[in-house]
Amino acid sequence: MSRNKTMTAEEVVGRLRSGMTIGIGGWGSRRKPMALIRALLRSDLTDLTVVSYGGPDVGLLAAAGKIRKLVAAFATLDSVPLEPHFGAARQRGDFELVELDEAMVMWGLTAAVHRLPFMPIRAGLASDVMTVNPSLRTVTSPYDDREELVAVPALHLDAALVHLNRADAHGNGQYLGPDPYFDDLFCEAADAAYVSCERIVETPELLKDAGPQSLLLKRAFVDGVVETPNGAHFTSCAPDYDRDEAFQRAYVKAARDPEAWREFTARFLSGDEDAYQAAVAAFHEEEA
Repeated sequence: MSRNKTMTAEEVVGRLRSGMTIGIGGWGSRRKPMALIRALLRSDLTDLTVVSYGGPDVGLLAAAGKIRKLVAAFATLDSVPLEPHFGAARQRGDFELVELDEAMVMWGLTAAVHRLPFMPIRAGLASDVMTVNPSLRTVTSPYDDREELVAVPALHLDAALVHLNRADAHGNGQYLGPDPYFDDLFCEAADAAYVSCERIVETPELLKDAGPQSLLLKRAFVDGVVETPNGAHFTSCAPDYDRDEAFQRAYVKAARDPEAWREFTARFLSGDEDAYQAAVAAFHEEEA
């Protein structure tokens, strides 16, 4: 039986269904699986619940009207504090928002990984997180301390989408940058996980230039692998490339004007991934 899990982005999206809960790895405008997000934008999927440390993934899906419910700690472009499409969609009330503390998202994913209904934590106590999320409950420690803790519900995912620097065809994934961004939790909390990567390599090559601690994803928790060079663009994928700040500025400017956004969409998001990458290259030639 073949262990080859290589797929195309379109094949990944073909396994998703409207109404699913989808977790998206990365952090803000860093190492987001943008090629998979762009493939999702080209599909007719809708009514999604999205769990994310949000960035342009959330913004693009919100602009396309594909989100029914968002579970997030933030939605930022890092060098731009607030993701503009998220902000506009939130003001319009386009989706339900479950706004959690960053640690709550992490422990909610951890609870799902361990197949627990919730995880008791201190994060969120005596904060407005409890006020804006009246469905959150507290529990009392059964031990002598009798401490009151937040019972963060498990964030079980139907599918997870993440982007890493390297992977092999079997689903082992490696990050080479400064942070894993909880991508392993997203994958292990999901019924099915799909990883895009800058380059698919032979398994021994994953240990060639980095230590075993860089091997973030185990093949047992990955269902599909997609080779997508520059697939995190316009977010960063260190050390392969930094965030494309010039393109991000153009994205933000276009997001603030409906006509400009229609032009941006027609130029960059109307074709397949090859067309997107070619349009980005032409954009930089013009900028130069």
